[in-house]
Amino acid sequence: MAEISIRRMQTADIDAVLAVENQAFATPWSRAAFESELNDNDLSHYLVVLDGSHIIGYAGFWLVVDEAHVTNVAILPEYRGRKIGSLLLEHMILAAKLLGAASMTLEVRPSNTPARRLYERRGFVEQGIRPNYYAELGEDALIMWLDKL
Repeated sequence: MAEISIRRMQTADIDAVLAVENQAFATPWSRAAFESELNDNDLSHYLVVLDGSHIIGYAGFWLVVDEAHVTNVAILPEYRGRKIGSLLLEHMILAAKLLGAASMTLEVRPSNTPARRLYERRGFVEQGIRPNYYAELGEDALIMWLDKL
């Protein structure tokens, strides 16, 4: 591993982000979705994590009034288990806090044990269920909240 760094996502990053997205999710977002998030959505804030100059993950959230709503967190499979997700999550929480967020929320699949553990270690608490949220996978979503950023 070279030096790990985190910075704001740019439009030029989309190809590399799509490579991460396609390995991380059963129903990945499209190029148009990322372009819209970066260019048209004033609520969105996205970060990328790099190993040297290679994008190995990304995360994003929407800031709605004082709540940060996490859209995605993804790390390339070969980089998982190295605390990079924790580092990225911490940067996302700090960015949200600096932008005025008081709390953060997200949805996660009940079967995604590594992600749930990551969020729980950081203080996120399960506070609800969205039935059939991941319809393509036949799964509900757990709604988790982190109060008092």
